[in-house]
Amino acid sequence: MSGQPRLTHVDATGAARMVDVGAKDVSVRTATARGRLLVAPSVVALLRGEGVPKGDALGVARVAGILGAKRVPDLVPLCHPIGLSGVVVELTVVDDAVEITAVTRTRDRTGVEMEALTAVAVAGLTLHDMVKAVDPAAVLTDVRVVEKTGGASGDWTRPDAAPGSTTPLPAVGDDPAPEPCPGLPPDARAVVVTVSDRSHSGSRPDRSGPLLAGLLGDLGFTVASVVVVPDAVDAIGDALRAAVTGSTDLVVTTGGTGFAPRDLTPEATRGVIERDAPGLVETLRAADRERVPTAILSRGLAGLRGGTIIVNLPGSPGGVRDGVRVLAPVIGHAVAQLRGGGEHADQPWLADQPV
Repeated sequence: MSGQPRLTHVDATGAARMVDVGAKDVSVRTATARGRLLVAPSVVALLRGEGVPKGDALGVARVAGILGAKRVPDLVPLCHPIGLSGVVVELTVVDDAVEITAVTRTRDRTGVEMEALTAVAVAGLTLHDMVKAVDPAAVLTDVRVVEKTGGASGDWTRPDAAPGSTTPLPAVGDDPAPEPCPGLPPDARAVVVTVSDRSHSGSRPDRSGPLLAGLLGDLGFTVASVVVVPDAVDAIGDALRAAVTGSTDLVVTTGGTGFAPRDLTPEATRGVIERDAPGLVETLRAADRERVPTAILSRGLAGLRGGTIIVNLPGSPGGVRDGVRVLAPVIGHAVAQLRGGGEHADQPWLADQPV
């Protein structure tokens, strides 16, 4: 039956085939994979100290992992050649093993999970080769994908991933954090509201809320709090009303903007805002469409209540990053203007623009 899971690389006759991805959209995709090389205490001591007999084992393994990611179509017969835009491989020595993490990034028509997995495997095998004289019993194990973003299927995180285990490494290939936004008052304050039944119940860690708080801090906001609420209109509305009291300039929600029955953030936001700001969400959807084609399904809203701007962002870390990048060039001017300032003379690019 058509609804049953099937192997996409096998045709109706059972023969192997290379999937035609020509009709897929080009979009930004990332993958994170991890693995472990279990080693003897003597190897750990050498890696932390004078080194193994073959030289800089960790450095050589890191470079080998990057090379492995670039050669996946030559090693895995049905994988497509894609343009990798970034590969980072990190190796961390712990008490009984070397932890290996690879993060890959592309802007193409298919994902980069195999590139991340291959980078981990090749780095692990290279390290095994360099330590086998000391520990021939070393074991490469637990090679798996822990996170992927982008593509038609959207973002995915391994269900059994430990909290914080999928946090991107420095210089993984993600765009740099946005610079402080122009025109933002130095005392600007923000509140983050995460909308998620599972995060509220404690069954899944809140990854998007802390990420969003950090990005807003990079823009120059003082983030007063990160509040986690369930997917319920009353709970979301109460959190928004509590956030807009006092001196809060910006409230950004993450999560609950899709088509699922419990995606109720727009309905709650509609009951709180007094004036719409449609240009913000129209631009957010258009910009996110480049990374995730299903971004056009977001029902997020933006608007004003008193002296506070309220913006709904998606619940995925990728959607949060993209959203903040869209807001960065304009949110400072918006905050200043809502306070009664925001003179166009301070922003030459806006001087001749109607408001």
